[in-house]
Amino acid sequence: MTNTHELDQEAIETVRKLIKGIDIAMLTSVAEQGLVSRPMKTQEVEFDGDLWFMTMKDTNVYDELVNYPNVNIAYVGKSYVSIRGKAELVDSKDKIKEFWNIAYEKMLKTTSDDPNLILIKVKADTAEYWDMGNWTKVVKQFINKLTGNKSEENDINQVVDLSN
Repeated sequence: MTNTHELDQEAIETVRKLIKGIDIAMLTSVAEQGLVSRPMKTQEVEFDGDLWFMTMKDTNVYDELVNYPNVNIAYVGKSYVSIRGKAELVDSKDKIKEFWNIAYEKMLKTTSDDPNLILIKVKADTAEYWDMGNWTKVVKQFINKLTGNKSEENDINQVVDLSN
């Protein structure tokens, strides 16, 4: 019997490798008019099942997350990764200072002690990824599709459960 904790750790490690080095993600939230996506800078911490972003309390994204915390995060790099989860607004000055860098000062036009700053912590539930980094697998899948051959295994596209 497979240990669920080991599966979770393996899935987390896979997602960690796929999103490592991708600084900007698209965060999709729910607004009154429908889905809204916006670029967000991912905090420079190792993915452990949680993703961290920073925003201001007087923004639309803050209001959207207060009303509807379910979100999707999309990463594009050597691979494509879509992470579904639940957002939590975290008002921690210590954590903000931990993540703060000069880029935020320029981008948000403020300082780390601004009471309007808030963190978004996304607890990942599932991730779907398309591993385009292995060119051999991509070409093999493409040829199989062109020739009508069914591949026994499609390891380019996978869905992993990240919930505990």
